[in-house]
Amino acid sequence: MRVYNIDMKDCVLYDRECIECGECNYCDLVEDKLCDNCGKCLESDGEYNAVKITKIYTDKTTKKQ
Repeated sequence: MRVYNIDMKDCVLYDRECIECGECNYCDLVEDKLCDNCGKCLESDGEYNAVKITKIYTDKTTKKQ
């Protein structure tokens, strides 16, 4: 069973609109496995991890690119 985010209009993997291909639902570590949110792809040996935030959307702002 594939789960699609209907609210998402932009592709999370590529610079294009979402075409509901389902590629974003697959595991980054095992290509033929659907993601089950195990978190293994997020594990690291470092003391901390960093995430670069490029944009923040709120209910009051609209996506304009």
